[in-house]
Amino acid sequence: MNKKCLSITVILLAIIAAGFYKFILQGSTTKSTDGRIEILLNDNERNLVLTEMRAFLSSIQQINQGLSQNNMELVAEYARKSGKAAQTGMPGTLVGKLPLQFKKLGGDTHAKFDQLAMDADDLGDRDHVLEQLSTLMKNCVTCHATYRIDI
Repeated sequence: MNKKCLSITVILLAIIAAGFYKFILQGSTTKSTDGRIEILLNDNERNLVLTEMRAFLSSIQQINQGLSQNNMELVAEYARKSGKAAQTGMPGTLVGKLPLQFKKLGGDTHAKFDQLAMDADDLGDRDHVLEQLSTLMKNCVTCHATYRIDI
């Protein structure tokens, strides 16, 4: 009986470890033909991720507009729109399909938007914000160079 319980325990732990690896680390991915990591999502999930990316792009455009007018209120407003608050409502099923490094990159990007908003409000230093925006956009470039969203 003890050997049977031990065998069942080992099997369950292996299943849990495989689930952890798949859900937390790897996600639903494969290698794409262009060398990037292909993240496989359903239509709704793909649309949600791409909508968020377009919101990033829209925020970046408005931040640039604010910088060109030296309008730190506009900069902060649009940076906040893509901050951590924008992450709420992501379905757990989608989060499980995203690889860990993609999740980290996305979280870091949201955090960089929040920091940019705070610094625009608190410091009002156009050059500093421009430098932050350049650093933030490296995340965008890295993500698009590394990942591809497919169905």
